[in-house]
Amino acid sequence: MQTQLADWAQDTDFGREAEEILRRCTHCGFCLSACPTYQILGDELDSPRGRIYQMKQLLEGAEPSYVTQQHLDRCLTCHACETVCPSGVTYGALVDIGRQVIAERVQRPWRERTLRSVLRWLMGSRVFPALYRAGQWLRPVLPRTLQAKITVARPAGTLPGEQSRHARQVLMLSNCVQPSMLPSIDAATIRVLDAVGVGARYASGSGCCGAVNFHLDAQEAARDQMRANVDAWLPLLESGEVEAVIVNASGCGGMIKDYARHLRHDPAYAERAQRLMPYVQDIAEFLAPMADAVRAKMRSTPGRCAFHAPCTLQHWQGLRVTTERLLQDLGFDLQDFAESQMCCGSAGTYSITQPELSLSLRDRKLKAIQETLPDTIVSANIGCICHLQGGTGTPVRHWIESVDEAMHG
Repeated sequence: MQTQLADWAQDTDFGREAEEILRRCTHCGFCLSACPTYQILGDELDSPRGRIYQMKQLLEGAEPSYVTQQHLDRCLTCHACETVCPSGVTYGALVDIGRQVIAERVQRPWRERTLRSVLRWLMGSRVFPALYRAGQWLRPVLPRTLQAKITVARPAGTLPGEQSRHARQVLMLSNCVQPSMLPSIDAATIRVLDAVGVGARYASGSGCCGAVNFHLDAQEAARDQMRANVDAWLPLLESGEVEAVIVNASGCGGMIKDYARHLRHDPAYAERAQRLMPYVQDIAEFLAPMADAVRAKMRSTPGRCAFHAPCTLQHWQGLRVTTERLLQDLGFDLQDFAESQMCCGSAGTYSITQPELSLSLRDRKLKAIQETLPDTIVSANIGCICHLQGGTGTPVRHWIESVDEAMHG
């Protein structure tokens, strides 16, 4: 694709990156069949190819508009288009640039600004745990739309004591909402790691991965969170005190594995972020080489399951095959279902900012899953788990919880 960037975009870091990405696109249209919003809306402006054209026009000097911003907002950033693209177009990086450029030039309506500000504040706030617990107490009397957003609490259970201190140690992500919404996921992860001789802990000074801020028009605030995590993790990793950062929320994992790209123009952090990358692993990546040891600790098998591979696992990180192979090795009876590559509509805060599209995609996903009659739906991301559970009576959980239950009952 030929480009002629506007003067204000030329000779900038983002302009050079955007131009390189744009020139890879050959207009082939393979992305259309992979795009969830195009499948729902049938409007090419809500497809990767259509959004690429709009971003090209913007960077070539076209006046930005709220209409263009809406088309970019509707993108789930699922990266499914990248999986099928024969030209290697890194669409996700381009849409990050396009959203930032428009955010700097177009003021959103006050309702949208308020919603995004509240979400950024709330999901990183110390009051979120108390508010969420209150919502769980009040759940039976709340409107159905709110009930679907609040997951019924699952007990975290007992964690290993100091007597379980192991020579092998890893760090876990102290993320923003998972400990409040489903503390059972972290607890299950810690117990499973402990069972195979690995201790898990949190690093002082670490926190949210930055995804919430980044996707809600606060990219620089997100980079501050990235820098804080690099500062907290890298010394412990490079000293040999811990061997890896283990992430059990694929949305967070996808963001953390992109730190080197997001901080590449920061002279103080570009090289440090790059050094961090080899240490970051999804829990499935970490446990895959120890599958036999994990299986030996399991006293039962998880049974008939449908595995929903989050977009951040299969398209961002390319770990669907690794995870499915591990689950099969551990005795999961996985059921194939149609459109398993398609997004469920969760996508971080997307289910709040784009509720109609999100629910359409959720119901489409659940319809395909339910045709296999699973006893349990398992996934690898807190957002997908809560989103899917809001639309079905079939239990939805993280697969590590099923492994923990098979080990400990």
